[in-house]
Amino acid sequence: MLKKIRHIKVPKDVGWLIPGLEVKRWFALILLGSFLILFGILILLNIGILSWLLTFAKSTVNYLPHDLLACLLIIAGVILFFLGWQKTNMSIMDLRTEKDRSSVLEILYRRRKLNRGPHIVAIGGGTGLSMLLKGIKRFTNNITAVVTVGDDGGSSGRLREELGVLPPGDIRNCIAALADDEDLVTQLFQYRFQNGEGLEGHSFGNLFLTALCSITGDMVTAVKESSKVLSIRGVVLPATLDDMKLVAKFEDGRVVHGESNIPEAGGVIKRLFTEPEKCKPLPDVLTAIKGADLIILGPGSLYTSVIPNLLISEVADAISASKAKKLYVCNIMTQPGETDDYTVSDHIKALIKHAGGKRIIDAVLVNNVLSDVISEGYAEAGSFPVVIDNDKLASLNIEIISSKLIQENKSGLVRHSSNRVARAIYYWFKKHSKK
Repeated sequence: MLKKIRHIKVPKDVGWLIPGLEVKRWFALILLGSFLILFGILILLNIGILSWLLTFAKSTVNYLPHDLLACLLIIAGVILFFLGWQKTNMSIMDLRTEKDRSSVLEILYRRRKLNRGPHIVAIGGGTGLSMLLKGIKRFTNNITAVVTVGDDGGSSGRLREELGVLPPGDIRNCIAALADDEDLVTQLFQYRFQNGEGLEGHSFGNLFLTALCSITGDMVTAVKESSKVLSIRGVVLPATLDDMKLVAKFEDGRVVHGESNIPEAGGVIKRLFTEPEKCKPLPDVLTAIKGADLIILGPGSLYTSVIPNLLISEVADAISASKAKKLYVCNIMTQPGETDDYTVSDHIKALIKHAGGKRIIDAVLVNNVLSDVISEGYAEAGSFPVVIDNDKLASLNIEIISSKLIQENKSGLVRHSSNRVARAIYYWFKKHSKK
């Protein structure tokens, strides 16, 4: 009997009755408006068969004049009709930016469902954060990406030094990650010039953000306007608007300035700090953290992408005070110059230390499967798989979420799969949110 029920074919149009689409109410409004218009016209024409309705209508409205009653009904009908029409258009035509081949009904249902998804704040920088965003945007539209602004290398570094703007590179990558990957505008945003005096090495998106920053007066507004152009799912925010520069003190006493110089210096990092020492957080960042259901740290370069956000003391305090679930996505491989010989617990200790010892992590997501073939370049560069030291993690009272997170490839490169990471995070969150 159950098998027969499962194979019953339901007409596609029935899908419009699915709860939560926010369309049926406007259809009803259109029907009501149409009925009132028709009723008013029939009264105005004094159709014989509706004389009893006319009598009833007149008695109901205390003997209003015939023409006035008709006009009032028509006006009310027109107002309701066009209100319903407008709301329906807003619900459906809002999907005009969707570039896939799905039906309007499927797109509408997906959009409404994503709008009701959990509020997630993802904190980090570099390619790790953009990878994460590509995956979690499939589960919710309520995403806030908090991006570090300590980058001083490449195109971002040149623009920062020459024009005095916040480094746009990581922000650009996050905007592109939350947009439609197949959109031509997104591809244009990520386009990097291969030649041309003064242009070589710059990405179009970096130049676009820099120009908008000059026009609007600040990077936050520039990011918001860029996000509108690409119709992204979520919000991208710089952690601070201050000209934050990273400084690392090593165990041997050396002090190295500049994000791009820290990994090249070699040695064991004792402490990371910023110049200026007290950077002010963006108020929207603190608001997003306070209202979050889930806060995600990483993955990405521990000392140059993730920790810099925690050096803004108010951000670390907000994470600690938040009632949200807090998760750290650990890197799969160690990073030469930053995390040589680091285990999973070493990564977490470094995060907690730079957050002032506050409780900012409930669980850690780690990869438990490695490809049989890993590129020899990793070992030559001094990069090795991060060891999962369960005993030390247990002593830190950190839950371990172990799953296959790597992206399949034949070249031996070790990369996170955005879909696998996002699924693991979402299922863990759903499991714990029921408790």
